[in-house]
Formats: sequence, C-alpha cells, structure tokens
Amino acid sequence: MMKIALLAHLRHTIAPPFAGGMEAHSWHLAKGLVARGHDVTIFASGDSLAHLPEGVKLHAVAERHYDVDYPWHLFHGTETLNAWQDAVFERVCDHLRVADFDVIHNNTLHRFPPQAGFAEGLPMVTSLHVPPFDGLRRAVRTSASAWSRFTVTSKRQLGLWWPDGAPEGASVLYNGIDPVDWPFVAEGDGSAVWAGRITPTKGTHVAIRAAMAAGVPLRLFGAIENQDYFDREVRPFLGRDVEYGGHLDGRLLAREIGVASVMLFTPMWDEPFGLAAVEAMSCGLPIAATDMGAVREVICEAGRYALSDDIPALASALESAMEIPRTNPARRVRRWFTIDAMIDRAEQLYDDVRRAAPPRPAARRGAQAAVTAKSEA
Repeated sequence: MMKIALLAHLRHTIAPPFAGGMEAHSWHLAKGLVARGHDVTIFASGDSLAHLPEGVKLHAVAERHYDVDYPWHLFHGTETLNAWQDAVFERVCDHLRVADFDVIHNNTLHRFPPQAGFAEGLPMVTSLHVPPFDGLRRAVRTSASAWSRFTVTSKRQLGLWWPDGAPEGASVLYNGIDPVDWPFVAEGDGSAVWAGRITPTKGTHVAIRAAMAAGVPLRLFGAIENQDYFDREVRPFLGRDVEYGGHLDGRLLAREIGVASVMLFTPMWDEPFGLAAVEAMSCGLPIAATDMGAVREVICEAGRYALSDDIPALASALESAMEIPRTNPARRVRRWFTIDAMIDRAEQLYDDVRRAAPPRPAARRGAQAAVTAKSEA
C-alpha cells in the first residue's frame, strides 16, 4: 500500500459529468488506486469534494475551480490567470516538501510541481495530457530524473515533447476506462453521435456538416464551453436531423452513445489521445474521425479518416465506418485502454520513482513530523 498524492488540474471540478478527459482521468485513477488498497489524497478545487470516489481524500487547494472566475476562452495565457495559478501551486509545492507521501502523481500541467519534485528529490510521475507549450516544456526538459518521470498519452505526443528522442524517464501511459461503464451494444439504430466539449478545437461544426452531407441523423452531447461558438456554429443547424442532448453523466451518456451506429470524432488540433472515441468504441461504435494528432494511433482499425478541412471525405468516412463490425472497436478497447491496464502501469512507475528517490534530509523529516503532529492534534 502506498500513500499517494494526486495533483489535479484546476480548470474544472473533478466531478461527473466530466468537463473533459483530464478530469475523468484524475477521478478514475483515484478511484482505481483506492480500490487496490492505496491511500489517495487528491489535490483539487474545494468544489470537487462532494463528487469524489468513496475513500478518496481531498486537499482543497482553492475554494472553487478557476473557470468560474477566469473562463478559459477569456483568460487563457493572461497574467491574471497565470498569477492565480502560480500562487496556488507555490502553496501546493510548499506542502509537498514536508508531507509524507510515498509518491506524487502530477496532472496539473503547471511547471512548479515537476521543478519541485526534481529539486527536492520527491518521487513524482508527471502526466502530460496536452501538446507542449513553452512554460511547461522548459520545466519538463530540466526536471527529468530517475525519481521525476514523465508520461504522455500517445506515441505521437512522445515525439512532440521530445523531438530529438525521449529521455529514459519518459514513456506512454494510455488513458484507461472501465468497460463496465461503457457496455457493448450489438446493433445501432443508423444514427451518428458526437460527444465532447462544444468548442472550436473539438470541431462540433465539422461533425454537423459531415453528418448532413452523408444524410445521417446526428445527436450531440457535451458541455457548451464556448457559448458564442455554439450560437454561431451549432444552434442554427439544430432540428429534426441534428439534435443537442445536453451534458449527461456517464451512465446516461453511455446509453445514448450505445444506440448509435457510428461516432464522429472531429478534433481540430493535435489531439493527444481521444477519450471520447475510446468510450464510444467500448460500446461497439466504429469511428469516423478527422486525422489529427494521435487519432489513428488510438482508433486504428476501428475507424475511418479524413482531413479536417474535407467535409465530403469525412462524410464518406462516416458511411464507410458504419460497415466496420462493432466487435472490432470493443475488442481494441479491452486490449489497450482499460483502467486496469492504466493502473498496472502507473503502479510500476510509482515503484520506479520511489526506489530512485534520494533519502529525505533530516531537516525535512523533522518538518514532516511537525506537520503530522499538527494535523493529528
């Protein structure tokens, strides 16, 4: 049994229905680790507390997730949001320096945790869920060590983060799902489905145009992240053949996905993985996808592909994908993308960084004891 600190991203609550793949990853990782007997504390926004898996403890690093006060589409990259996050993660790192965790799994996408892990000899696994950006890239390149290791979600991302070759401590850790949560359905109803955050980078508008060109009814599900985009690119097309079903929890979403015959998966950026596609594949849905990032690597023979700016080709891919036997995508998920496989690999990495970490200095052990005594008083 290990005492594990799981650092979450702060943009959204770690709560179902999940805003995106990173939130789902942290929630299910915490749940799976507790189920295996580990002591897990998740560092997340305070408004995540009511929604955490049973047995997972919360260390609230902020009262609420930052998208409430600093919406992404308005504050991303601004000094205001950067300063807020810097202050939060400076406090987090100060706590980790004197805490008694056996290992830290860092999902924050912030530069401070890997820098602190490397400098302080803290056993840490940092998961990189997005393509590289400057601030984090610099921290990653200067923080790799035997006790500070990095994972990415696909081989494609490994090449983007380290174009000259990945260091020994970097590896692929595929995201995993529980197939029980996304049950196989033997036959679809002839419709298409799309699920994800409704925002330009997810290409909701591309899915609509392709489905309309193919003459296939389409149902859309997901949180409206960018209201202006929804009003401009989605709402005008809603009607008999294009429906918006809202932002559903996992159980209801799995039911709605399972009855469809194909999923449109339409990233317009360098997609790092594609959790929504994997969830649909578990239900038996073949995928018609824009060929971006790691899409082919993850979906492989369970899909058909088109360039992101070629609507007729995507419509053709949609029609072709519907001919793929539904057992093919389901089988691929169960071979590569289960939560058990993800946690098996994570536990191996935790053991590796623990063995490699330098001894904790006596001064830090004393501070750790003081923190423990204070918390027990």
